[in-house]
Amino acid sequence: MNMMLRQFALFILVALVVLFLLLFSCFTLFPLGDWSILWKTKIMNLPFIVFAPTVVILIGAAFGIVSNLWWRQQLQTIANALQQIEQGSLMQLEVKQPTEDFQEIWERLQKIHHQWIEQTKRSQKMATAKAEQQERLIQDIISQERNRLARELHDSVSQQLFAASMMMSAIMEEKERSDNHETKQLKLIEQMIHQSQLEMRALLLHLRPVQLKGKSLQEGMEELLLELSQKTPMQIKWKIEDAPLDKGVEDHLFRILQESVSNTLRHAKASTLEVLLIQRDHFAILRVVDDGIGFDVHANHSKSGSYGLQNMYERAAEIGGTLKIISLKNKGTRLEVKVPIVAQEDQRHD
Repeated sequence: MNMMLRQFALFILVALVVLFLLLFSCFTLFPLGDWSILWKTKIMNLPFIVFAPTVVILIGAAFGIVSNLWWRQQLQTIANALQQIEQGSLMQLEVKQPTEDFQEIWERLQKIHHQWIEQTKRSQKMATAKAEQQERLIQDIISQERNRLARELHDSVSQQLFAASMMMSAIMEEKERSDNHETKQLKLIEQMIHQSQLEMRALLLHLRPVQLKGKSLQEGMEELLLELSQKTPMQIKWKIEDAPLDKGVEDHLFRILQESVSNTLRHAKASTLEVLLIQRDHFAILRVVDDGIGFDVHANHSKSGSYGLQNMYERAAEIGGTLKIISLKNKGTRLEVKVPIVAQEDQRHD
């Protein structure tokens, strides 16, 4: 039997018991001489002995229905709150002025819900911290492996390419006066070795970039460009001024320079490279110019594989700067990054 039927039956039973007690008390105090009068006396065409129980039963049934509906509403509200907790809802539990009978229940439900929310937050925070720790660990492993590969490539392939280049130079000195087919092939091989050396230096620059740890942007740029000028046949010029930049801005500008120089080594076939870092009108300006073969900026930027260009644009945007690249066929490429010097603005206002 469900709750509604139990409530219905209970109220009818209580009503009949009350009616019986009232009639018993009344007839005990005022006994009837003729009990048949209960049957003969009619109300609404019903004998009193039938009318009275019928009215009591109807009243009891009405109260039972009303009580049942009220209780069902209260229990349904609690069921909805429990469903919210079960489904993991972070919304506040909806309480519509609970009665005193349910006040303690609601307080306990809200306490459970609050504890669950706090536990969820702690769990998510721990998961985030674990993911970040794993990511840092992976990055450390990747960095160590990149350094290992860079060392092995530098000690083996790079040295072998250098030796092959020296041997080819010696051979070409002996055959520089001849113009036969063999000499042309040797010149082509020499060019291939030279390009492979440039590719290897660009690869090493990606695998084991110079770090700015403990150095300023100016010091890091000078170290990088000095090393490249000693290891590449390109003529490299630079002008670097001191600029008050935050550490994060310096790191992004340095990475953009690395990416740009790497692209020049690999693709530009340039003979000169000019790097400029200056401060003008509260802007730090990084400019990289080469006299290489150039490329179609829009076509390369729209390609899905142009990761290097996209990375430079994103780095410039992250520090509130702008990146412009101008490149003409056989006339070289010019890259310019402009970053506002926020620190200087703050000091001026202070």
